[in-house]
Amino acid sequence: MTVTYAEYLDLDRILAAQHPRSGAHDEMLFIVIHQASELWLKLCLHELAEARRTIAADRLDPAFKMMARVSRAQGQLIQSWEVLSTMTPSDYSAIRPHLGPSSGFQSRQYREMEFMLGSRNAAMIDLHTPEDQAMLTAELSKPSLYDEALALLARRGLAIPQDHLGRDLAAPYVASDAVTAAWATIYADPARYWDLYELAEKLVDLEYHFQLWRFGHLKTVERVIGYKRGTGGTAGVPYLAQVVGKPFFPELLSVRTTL
Repeated sequence: MTVTYAEYLDLDRILAAQHPRSGAHDEMLFIVIHQASELWLKLCLHELAEARRTIAADRLDPAFKMMARVSRAQGQLIQSWEVLSTMTPSDYSAIRPHLGPSSGFQSRQYREMEFMLGSRNAAMIDLHTPEDQAMLTAELSKPSLYDEALALLARRGLAIPQDHLGRDLAAPYVASDAVTAAWATIYADPARYWDLYELAEKLVDLEYHFQLWRFGHLKTVERVIGYKRGTGGTAGVPYLAQVVGKPFFPELLSVRTTL
C-alpha cells in the first residue's frame, strides 16, 4: 500500500485544526504554540509511562533512554516560551476576550504529567472535564515514576520506610529523612550502585527541565500580561511562582545538602 507523507502524518486534519476567533494576526502564533506543546506533552507521557513500567520490572537501561528523551522534549517545551514571548501585551489584549474561561491550567496532559512524576493533588481534578477527570483519576490509582523508583531501591536492599512503600497513591508525597539517607548511600558509592545513581540523575534531569519550563511560563506570562489574573481564574504570576517552588523529588534535592 502506498501512503503519502501527508497521509501518514494526517496533515490535513492537523493543519486545519487552527481556528482563530479574534481576527488578530498573533492568534495563529498563540494557537500553534499551545497545540505543539500538547503534542510534545503527548510524547512525554508516552515515554514516561513506558519508563515507569520498565523501572517496575527492574529494567533500567531502556528507562534511561526514555527519560533522556523526555528531557530533550522538555527542551522543546522550554524553547516554545521564547517564541510566544514575541507577543506583546497589546497583541495579547486583542486575543484575550475571545479565550473566555479557557486556560492552559485546564490542560489534562500537563496535569497528567505532574501526577505521573509524583506531584499529586486530587483536588485539581475538579478543574477538568468529566472525561479528563476519569483519566486523571485513573492515573492517581497508579504508582508515580518516583514511587516506582523508591520501590526499586527497597528491592535492592536500601532502607525505604514501609509507610512510603504502602502510601495512599492519590495523596501528595511527603518527604522523608530516611529516603534522603537511602539516596545518600547511593551517592556516596556510585561505583557500587551505578544504575541507581544514574536513575537518580535522570530523575533530577526531569525535575530540572520541568522547573525551567514552569519558570519560562511564569516569565512569559509576566512579560505579556503582568500581574493580571489568568483566564482560568488563577492568580496568574503569583500562582505560577508558587508552583515553581514545589519539587517532584524532594529527597534528590535535599541529599545534595548532606553530601
